[in-house]
Amino acid sequence: MARTTMRRMTRIALALGAAMTAGAGAWALTAPHDASSGAPGRPVVLELFQSQGCSSCPPANANLNAIADRPDVLALSFGVTYWDQLGWKDTFAQPAFTDRQRAYARGLAAQLGTPQMVVEGREDLIGTNAREVDAALRRARPAMDATVTLAAGRVEIGAGRAPKAGADVWLVRYDPRVRQVAIQRGENNGKTLPHRDVVRELTRLGGWNGAPVRFAAPAAKEPALRTAVLVQGKDGGPILAAARF
Repeated sequence: MARTTMRRMTRIALALGAAMTAGAGAWALTAPHDASSGAPGRPVVLELFQSQGCSSCPPANANLNAIADRPDVLALSFGVTYWDQLGWKDTFAQPAFTDRQRAYARGLAAQLGTPQMVVEGREDLIGTNAREVDAALRRARPAMDATVTLAAGRVEIGAGRAPKAGADVWLVRYDPRVRQVAIQRGENNGKTLPHRDVVRELTRLGGWNGAPVRFAAPAAKEPALRTAVLVQGKDGGPILAAARF
């Protein structure tokens, strides 16, 4: 418990410092991504791991909200469960999302804590500094090692280059609407926090070894949810291909 608290306090201190830096410049995440740096039509995948019960998360959440409509970015917000004991249980959090962040922590040799943004499964940052987020998006070189299609309830991954250990195919369902969450306890007590692109479903469809493969795609539990498909190296590896529908 003491070690977890120390890690959390370290991340909070770093996040507060980054937030102060970001606030001084009133920077907006509106600069266009250089499309020539990645595959045509392939958005950069940015994942935010946050908790409604974390007082240092709102600036990172605001930065994700600011880029949610950018066509060159697939922004996904994952609620984690390990701060639920602080007095407020995150209304969007799922253990599977916590497991995903833990896999990234191992793969990137990163500290587990919130907030954390992961870009393309290759780089992580706190995410409270808008300039740093924009710089990370510009550095990203999104791979498209296979085609990804979704039609008639089937996800198809084409032939391409796969790691020796293979890859996972993930079906992501997320809510693009602004969801206002009134926090009634914990560190953010009394605040109403807007959330966008909140992941509601994360399903591993199966593996991919470079050969064409097809999976049945379960129907979304809510009609308003949008769909994305990620082809990713195992155990929190880099994003190899992605598409949103």
